[in-house]
Amino acid sequence: MNMNSMNRRDMLALSMLALVPLDLMSDFAHATPASNSTAMRTLDRFIAGYCAAMNAPGLTLGLANAEGPIRVASYGYVDLAAKVPVTTSHLFEIGSITKSFVGLTILQLHEERKVDLQAPIRDYLPWLAMETNFGEILVHHLLTHSSGMPDDAPLIPLSPERRPRQALKPGSEFHYSNWGYDALGRLIEAVDGRPWQAAVAARILQPVGMHDTSPTITSASRPRIAQSYMPLHDDRPYPRHGALVPAGNLSVEFAAGSIASTPKDMSLYMQMILNHGQAQGRRIISEDSFKLFSTPHIPAPAFGPTAGYGYGIAVDKLDGHVRLRHTGGMVSFMSAIHMDLDAKLGAFASINAQLGYRPNPVAELALQLLRAEKDHGTPPAMPAFDAAAKVESAESYGAVYTSGAGRRIEIRAVSDRLSLIVDGRTIPLQHSDDGNFIADQPGFNLFPITFERAETSPDAKDNSKASITALAYGSDWYARAGYEGQKALEPSAALARYTGEYYSENPWFGTVRVVQRQRRLWMGGTDPLIPIGDHLFRIGEEAGSPGVAEFSALIGDKPNLLWIDGTEFRRVEEGNT
Repeated sequence: MNMNSMNRRDMLALSMLALVPLDLMSDFAHATPASNSTAMRTLDRFIAGYCAAMNAPGLTLGLANAEGPIRVASYGYVDLAAKVPVTTSHLFEIGSITKSFVGLTILQLHEERKVDLQAPIRDYLPWLAMETNFGEILVHHLLTHSSGMPDDAPLIPLSPERRPRQALKPGSEFHYSNWGYDALGRLIEAVDGRPWQAAVAARILQPVGMHDTSPTITSASRPRIAQSYMPLHDDRPYPRHGALVPAGNLSVEFAAGSIASTPKDMSLYMQMILNHGQAQGRRIISEDSFKLFSTPHIPAPAFGPTAGYGYGIAVDKLDGHVRLRHTGGMVSFMSAIHMDLDAKLGAFASINAQLGYRPNPVAELALQLLRAEKDHGTPPAMPAFDAAAKVESAESYGAVYTSGAGRRIEIRAVSDRLSLIVDGRTIPLQHSDDGNFIADQPGFNLFPITFERAETSPDAKDNSKASITALAYGSDWYARAGYEGQKALEPSAALARYTGEYYSENPWFGTVRVVQRQRRLWMGGTDPLIPIGDHLFRIGEEAGSPGVAEFSALIGDKPNLLWIDGTEFRRVEEGNT
């Protein structure tokens, strides 16, 4: 590259790339196809650094405007061992982005007067097994994740006593629910007279021109789907650059997340949405229906502090523009789609691994670069590839922490980095998206490290600035030096019977460890289990949380089964660390 042709922003980008090890960068040095656009060269450089830093094997990218696809590109590998590159013809599983297809299909049926959005779902699915003590669930509630039902409960429970339970009044609160979208898929089948995959293919895929997209993930579509990866260990937090293994086959036909697509097809899909439901000279949905689709019907803090949720899509703003977006997480794929309705620009990105994050930074930067190029404005600054090591106000964590048995550990802050000092070892800490920390060394790698903070007023919206009082890891609790509040408590014998390791054959779940800490049960060391019945617990502090854990099949005093929202986990002997 001619150094005289580089601007200050190019220099900044290259200086940031220099922070990523060269052996990680080499696999992502070139996109397929390459681009001569300054904005796209900047995006390619970011993706190279991002994928290397985040340990993504490969990535597929689709960009669109109202006229059609702008660019489709691929990066990295579908086979790490054989160095087989990702191509733009590989199918990537888009996960919950499928929910927007469900929303559009339901709106078509609404226009045809086959579905009343304000009708109870039981009017269409009288066989639906659920307990609705807080009120009848309408189709609208399912579309907006406001039914009060659990996230991943099976639609057809194994037994009547495993029926999913409603936790709050429908319409009052947003709680993400794959169960709800599975029910909507069955609704489509009931009123359309054909299976979900046939309905979405005829109503959305074919009219939009998405001829390379598979509406379901089955053995038949497997040869076209990119080889994907998952962590070697499914029983602990995943550290950046942890070992990966190829993922096995997966069969997904339920409407909550069944679609696999190419970047070109996803670009055509975005073009249709950017045109308010028009594609190839015809309307997929009316303008009135598109307004229902894209209206934030209920606040959706899971998508951001100012986000709302429409019908299968989140709605918020980016740099003052209305943005529709969603993410998708599969067993071994992670995806993100962002569409700027005002600038009429869209970006889709997907990686072929399940590493605990979605490629939102890629899609967001792509939108900002495209908009700056379109408006002849100043392009955005290159964001950090991975903020996992950076900790805001790192010095506030620094202290000595002591357990009830007298074991001392130290958290040491150097600039914006944290390390755990224990038994003569210095262990760097990674900051995860949920505010917890990961330590990639034996003795501290089975659970996240969490920090407890002083209680704030009940109406406080954020206590992230409150003083830190204790550190927790699994069943261990350490008080911060100088903290004179709560003391370490002896374990409860009544709760001890529930603790242990539980395993599910379901590939979405894997292993869950239940521990006791400070006379409370914790799932995975982070989610409290609140007693609400006989061997029955609510997952999470919030009274409106629909997640439920139930222990059963007691032999003596010890349960051998754990049911999480109706999914079975069996007790296993603790594995080696």
